[in-house]
Amino acid sequence: MSYDLIVIGSGPGGYVCAVKASQLGMKVAVVEKRATYGGTCLNVGCIPSKALLHASEQYAHAAHGMESLGVKLSGVELDHDKLLAHKDSVVKSNVEGVAFLFKKNKIDGFQGTGKVVSAGKVQVTKEDGSTEDLEAKNIVIATGSDVAGIPGVDVAIDEETIVSSTGAIALKKVPEKMIVVGGGVIGLELGSVWSRLGAKVTVVEFLDKILGTMDGEVSKQTQKLLAKQGLDFKLSAKVTAVEKGKKGAKVTFEPVKGGDAETLDADIVLISTGRKPYTEGLGLEDAGVKLDDRGRVEIDGHFKTNVEGIYAIGDVVKGPMLAHKAEDEGVALAEILAGQAGHVNYDVIPSVVYTQPEVASVGKTEEELKKGGVAYNVGKFPFMANGRARAMETTDGFVKVLADKETDRVLGVHIVGFGAGEMIQEASVLMEFGGSSEDLGRTCHAHPTMSEAVKEAAMAAFFKPIHM
Repeated sequence: MSYDLIVIGSGPGGYVCAVKASQLGMKVAVVEKRATYGGTCLNVGCIPSKALLHASEQYAHAAHGMESLGVKLSGVELDHDKLLAHKDSVVKSNVEGVAFLFKKNKIDGFQGTGKVVSAGKVQVTKEDGSTEDLEAKNIVIATGSDVAGIPGVDVAIDEETIVSSTGAIALKKVPEKMIVVGGGVIGLELGSVWSRLGAKVTVVEFLDKILGTMDGEVSKQTQKLLAKQGLDFKLSAKVTAVEKGKKGAKVTFEPVKGGDAETLDADIVLISTGRKPYTEGLGLEDAGVKLDDRGRVEIDGHFKTNVEGIYAIGDVVKGPMLAHKAEDEGVALAEILAGQAGHVNYDVIPSVVYTQPEVASVGKTEEELKKGGVAYNVGKFPFMANGRARAMETTDGFVKVLADKETDRVLGVHIVGFGAGEMIQEASVLMEFGGSSEDLGRTCHAHPTMSEAVKEAAMAAFFKPIHM
């Protein structure tokens, strides 16, 4: 069969690209190796993890956090099976939603493993081993990413005792002890889920800080708040072995700067040391498509590979491995293929860590500005001084606004606090239009709201806050 566009992979980048291309008049097909659409994000990543995060937060709040509000509860229990059933139902509704979008937009779906035979040709290998050949003017590689593992350490992930994020969202019971290898977003989110439900969680991180790419002050504050909740941290620690035993597993690590090794036992070990581009078995090398030294597909400024008619977006190309980044690339590419001016502003891509409190960031960190020799002003405001935060007992955290010292243009905004993932969006809109801290500080915000702290931080960047 022949198409205008074939997309390999139906994650956020792939399915959004397919839908947009169809809306722009193209005949589109999508090849997906899973039985359901949505990729890692909808099936075993973003969506199920958020369902567990919300459920665990509600449980912890009911069990420990309501008496000061005048609400007395007793006998609060966790129904583990219903917890997982809630997660599964959320996944089901989301993946069915993507299937509906394909049907609505007349997109043909092919279940099986896609392989690029050459420019314009894709072979689909189905579960029964049979194959089907497809043709298209253009092909998009949107196959996402896979678990990276621990550099230099052979780890056998069985998804029962030694797990990746896939196994960590489906544990059969709450472990007594859990070791999380990697202090990034995935490790902290899933570690916090099981910690709230009763596990003793230890995070082992190679760097001297958690959330390595985020603002240093944000990292320190987040670690303090998570430690207060019961998580233990072993920083500057190089893992040298992860071994499964008759019961549970053990992790051996040593100080990065030298010293005695230490071994910890746990019921569950979560490997969350990052992800790598999923490009194996796609036939890219045989088709002549260039990969870089990190296994990513090389593209130009319009997502085009070195082979005519083959493009790539999302986790398989350079840039942050974020679903919304992949979505924006999918839309931009579809527009480019339709002869329009698709574009992604990589300076304004927000990032959110869905711990409690949440952590959100957009733009430059202080460390990046210092390294780049950029003179800047800092405006900060704590939620402790926010009326709505006091009323809801969500006073942990702060807002930080970084603005160019000369022009006052906002270069970065960083938030640690309840609902930070929602509040960061106004900063993204402001930065997309090149706004200043004064623009944000002079914009009327409803009272009382948590977002008033964003306004106050902006006011602090260009002059002085009112409420501090």
